[in-house]
Amino acid sequence: MEGKEILVTQEGYDNLEKELEYLKTEKRTEIAERIKVALGFGDLSENSEYDEAKNAQASNEIKIAELENKLRYAKIIDESEIDTKTVQVGNKVKVLDMEYNEEVEYTIVGSTEVDLSKNRISNESPIGSALLRSKKEPSGRSSNTWRSSKI
Repeated sequence: MEGKEILVTQEGYDNLEKELEYLKTEKRTEIAERIKVALGFGDLSENSEYDEAKNAQASNEIKIAELENKLRYAKIIDESEIDTKTVQVGNKVKVLDMEYNEEVEYTIVGSTEVDLSKNRISNESPIGSALLRSKKEPSGRSSNTWRSSKI
């Protein structure tokens, strides 16, 4: 991921910053307390609580580094500049599911903001990448319906 631009909405960027702040403050403090308590149990060679706390500390530090890297390379999508003629990150699109003859609405987002429960799919996912640069459906369909011959 080093040096690769990461597309995010302002909301996504703010969420990354909040998570980073939480991990650096509250989570670090919680883990430090766990280590302190585990040290009180004595012999470290057979102290599973200490091992678990140290592993949690390492995992937390890795997550902090990943978030800092994402924020360093984040490119915030200016929603006022989003093209509505072709699909790109930031667009909401409706796709016709031919098997069930129903429309499904997706929001195309960067990989850090994926949330399938809210139909937020990555521009790098198979469906998201297939939809990118598709054109709007001719009149007669919903104004947010897109056409792609690639899906």
